[in-house]
Amino acid sequence: MDKNRLFIFILRIGLAFVLLYAAVSSFLAPYNWIGYFPVFLRDLISENILLSTFSVFEIILGLWILWGKYLFYSSILASVSLLGIIIFNFNQMDIIFRDVSILLTAISLAVYSYNGKFKF
Repeated sequence: MDKNRLFIFILRIGLAFVLLYAAVSSFLAPYNWIGYFPVFLRDLISENILLSTFSVFEIILGLWILWGKYLFYSSILASVSLLGIIIFNFNQMDIIFRDVSILLTAISLAVYSYNGKFKF
């Protein structure tokens, strides 16, 4: 395996780990995680449904990133999700500052995997 592929593989593992850890942890301790959702979403959708749905989304996204197929799309989806978390929790920067680095990892994977064409 050349260095480039190894580097990208390590980035994929790191990003997938974050998504999978957050998803599993939110199932085990939901009250530690529900506060990261904006109030307007919690008012619209039951907290249990909101958190469970997002956790399943994170598991699917983490496994997709590990799989490595269509990495551009999975990385963009992860980037948008992380950007939303950062924007809606900006007042908690002491806690979410790490998410900025994770966002940049997702963006790096998207930039690396973009081949100039969109495939559907």
